[in-house]
Amino acid sequence: MLPIPWYCFVSVNNSCPRNVRSTSSLWAMYLFMVGAIVLTMGENMLVIISITHFKQLHSPTNFLICSMATTDFLLSFMVMLYSMIRSIESFWYFGDLFCKIHTCCDIMLCTTSIFHLCFISVDRYYAVCDPLHYVTKITIPVIVLFLLISWSVPFLLAFGLVFSELNIEGIEEHVTSINCCGFCAFILNKLWEVMASLIAFFFPDTVMVGVYVHIFTVARKHARQIAKIPSAIKCISAMKNKLSTKKENKATKTLSIVMGVFVFCWLPFFILTIADPFINFSTPEDLYNSFLWLGYFNSTCNPIIYGLFYSWFCKPFKMIVTGTIFRPDTSTLTLFPLSS
Repeated sequence: MLPIPWYCFVSVNNSCPRNVRSTSSLWAMYLFMVGAIVLTMGENMLVIISITHFKQLHSPTNFLICSMATTDFLLSFMVMLYSMIRSIESFWYFGDLFCKIHTCCDIMLCTTSIFHLCFISVDRYYAVCDPLHYVTKITIPVIVLFLLISWSVPFLLAFGLVFSELNIEGIEEHVTSINCCGFCAFILNKLWEVMASLIAFFFPDTVMVGVYVHIFTVARKHARQIAKIPSAIKCISAMKNKLSTKKENKATKTLSIVMGVFVFCWLPFFILTIADPFINFSTPEDLYNSFLWLGYFNSTCNPIIYGLFYSWFCKPFKMIVTGTIFRPDTSTLTLFPLSS
């Protein structure tokens, strides 16, 4: 006897079938995803509060990091929560209109977060490769331009595609065949699958790789130049040499973590996204959701990489957690030496 299929809405004829999972699987998935959401919200909120409250952290670079933390916080609050229910239950409870809004926010915030990573790499390029002109090139107006691009381009891409329905041109029959009450998924035709992936991931990723490879090259060049210092002055510059080497090794390690985590989190999803239309949309739902949540996990890692990694953020985080941030005049505290 075949098992009776479960449906999202029993009283609706065109209801989508419900994915049946064991109780232990449901608990494990909910615990994992709720933990990821809470962790993402908490970490990014710590970064936002730290940068906005402490005046010494008011710098162009940190404003960019604060905007990225805001993006990742909104992603966890507005997108991941509803995606969790859809991923586990395999159907959508919240109506067609909210499905479109949720899809728009999902595409926009994920792309905005990736764009922020791209512009942070540009900021780091000038900080490492052209430090003498960094202050004149990375100014507040430049950061505002970065933020404008980071928010406006993903907004136009997401809302333009979803509400114009350009993404389903040529695949209307397939969309109609799988559409049912409780269905909420963003399906792209071959053209827009490639175009959207190029705009949202592969173009920013190419810029980041190019920038960080150049930073690696410059760092190695500096190390070789330091090694060529004449022996007569090596004793005088020994301490400076040691500090510089330590700093460059730390920078190299940071950049390796940045690129490694970013590529690890997002590359599988975008490869799957491009391939899906060419294999007749036969990607298993759970595999797609797994890669999507791996991409979401990048927003969990961003505060660790760009916030917790910097030593001067540790003090603000400790003050926030212990509540000492509410004491008078804490916003003017010196978190790190002005010469550092």
